[in-house]
Amino acid sequence: MNSTPIYVEAPARLHLGFLDLNGGLGRRFGSVGLTLDGLATKIIARPADQLKVIGDPTGRVQKYAEKFIAYKGLSDNFELEVVEQILGHSGLGSGTQLAIAVGTALSRLFGLETKSAEIAVLSNRGARSGIGIGAFDRGGFLVDAGRNSESTVPPIISRLAFPSNWRAILIFDKSQRGLHGQDEDASFAKLPDFSPQTADKLCRLVIMQILPAVCEQSIDIFNQGIYELQKCIGEYFASAQGGRYTSPAVAEACGFLESLGVQGVGQSSWGPTGFAFVDSETNAHLMLRKLQSKFESVEELNFKIVSARNTGAVVKNLEQKDLEKQEITSLSKSNKS
Repeated sequence: MNSTPIYVEAPARLHLGFLDLNGGLGRRFGSVGLTLDGLATKIIARPADQLKVIGDPTGRVQKYAEKFIAYKGLSDNFELEVVEQILGHSGLGSGTQLAIAVGTALSRLFGLETKSAEIAVLSNRGARSGIGIGAFDRGGFLVDAGRNSESTVPPIISRLAFPSNWRAILIFDKSQRGLHGQDEDASFAKLPDFSPQTADKLCRLVIMQILPAVCEQSIDIFNQGIYELQKCIGEYFASAQGGRYTSPAVAEACGFLESLGVQGVGQSSWGPTGFAFVDSETNAHLMLRKLQSKFESVEELNFKIVSARNTGAVVKNLEQKDLEKQEITSLSKSNKS
């Protein structure tokens, strides 16, 4: 076992929509997503007398750790400290990033080289989307190809660097959580048939509009494509989530931004987190001030400006100088959303 503590920082992601829920060509799902900077799950693994988890009231970290060591036949003489977590069930990939972060930290601590996809499968993550795995491994703007009958996880088929000057305004509703677990599975089972024509449209939209717009840094064309993708997917999932948006408050905020000319708005995964893309830090702060003024009295809403993250997770041995840094060791500020 490695005697030096291991630090893992796993970034949040936006899930911008599925491409083909019809599956007529042999693959189903397929999705588009973006890795985010400034929101991450951070874990430290270190040797200890027995398994101990610090800073995780949900119990998920212990569950993932026990699965991993049982699978690999490892001892339980270690400690896991959760310094920070992505807000759970908010549409930002918290479960996948937590599972992979735990498995990766333990893999490095025990001198193994376990791939993130293997950890995801073990932890029952990545069944429908490979965006979270791609965000951990590589970061950037991602497209996965969905799954066929032989797939373990959906493969990433496109990864682009996202323009560094573009920003996403995140819209949080702290009063709600998106569908997950058995409720999510049940909702998928009740959804109507997905037409091949819609799948054709969405795949063409991604290949011929959204991806080129990222390459050519054309925010207007990118936002037009994201809006159309979100509109189609939001209407398809409306029966399961009560409309195009899970949160009425987030829907109102996105509608307000649309009225100001911001077209690239939508909801990440099952929500409730919404987003809006703008072309610069300056415009992001301008829109943020307008949102804060408009929704000052709406207590459940808050907002955050983030940039894309064009690199994957941070995985490193912690030296003493690292352990002394407050952003890693200050438990008084841990478990932020």
